[in-house]
Amino acid sequence: MTNAYKIALLSGDGIGPEIIGQATRVFDALELKRDVSFELISAPFGAHAYFEEGKAFPDATKAVCDEADAILKGPVGLSYEESKKIPVEEQPERGAILPLRARYNTFANFRPIFLSRDMAHFSPLKPEIIKEGIDILMIRELVGGLYFGKKERGINKDGQRYVHEILEYTEEQIRQVLIVAFEQARSRKKKLHNIHKSNVLMSSVFWNEVLDEVHKDYQDIEVIHLLVDSAATALCLNPGQFDVMVMENMFGDILSDQGGGILGSLGLMPSACVGPEKSYYEPSHGSAPDIAGKNIANPYSMIGSVAMMLEMSFGMKEEAGFVWEAMRSVFESGYSTADLSKSSDNIELVATDVFGDLVMAKLEELL
Repeated sequence: MTNAYKIALLSGDGIGPEIIGQATRVFDALELKRDVSFELISAPFGAHAYFEEGKAFPDATKAVCDEADAILKGPVGLSYEESKKIPVEEQPERGAILPLRARYNTFANFRPIFLSRDMAHFSPLKPEIIKEGIDILMIRELVGGLYFGKKERGINKDGQRYVHEILEYTEEQIRQVLIVAFEQARSRKKKLHNIHKSNVLMSSVFWNEVLDEVHKDYQDIEVIHLLVDSAATALCLNPGQFDVMVMENMFGDILSDQGGGILGSLGLMPSACVGPEKSYYEPSHGSAPDIAGKNIANPYSMIGSVAMMLEMSFGMKEEAGFVWEAMRSVFESGYSTADLSKSSDNIELVATDVFGDLVMAKLEELL
């Protein structure tokens, strides 16, 4: 019996349609080689959705997402000047991304930071620091903290403008993402770095208290506590010390982008945003409107997000592994996209669609 899956396809803005177009080719290849079918339903989301329909996350798009088994989302957002044409509450981050996360309680964000030894030349870090490559999994809490707390602007009794943004967490919000992180650590090297700022923030003190409680059920896992500023330094000086890292929302937002920096590009960072009933998958980078339509964007993170979907939402672990292998083989064979090229590299620069062609050719061999 054929397994059939329904996927909401949110192409987004900027380079989104270009890279998602390459990513969906994976579904076509799988339908030819496996007893599986995918129904892809496109829906507007982000800045263009606002300009077309008056909402960054239109009701019709919500309905499509509600019916889907999983969601594949491209990057959203426009240039600073174009974004000013959109009301603050409907700008894509506030009007689309945060409501998407809240709607499906996608509380656990998985961001793999990976470079094989043969891809290590992409990193700006020295070879003696990279050594055998980089393999880190960041787990970020995604639906709490400062981003989702109450916000207020106004003028106080002294006539001064002010802003209040509240950082809020419940113990259950913290506990559920920590359980995910401990489980991931158990499946890997049994080591978990807990990233916090408990020397200043009471929220981190609370976070660490809950972590100690959860750790009692995972005594086989070594926990290393590290302040977030120290972690930022350590990622540059000794990334090999990390395996699984867990952190609250804003810390994860910042450090995962730094993870893209040590790889050489956010174009190498897919992600999964996992909820109890539904998950969405997206590249970690932005919409890069300055290069939209030029066929030079790196689709690795978008295709990698499909690989994560195959494994995490559909249980297709072998097929996901083939997608990773196909993508990495392209880079390891001496090809590069523009975001990763260096003048000293002995590489062949390829366009977005050519990278997709090379990946699909290898994937068809593997399948």
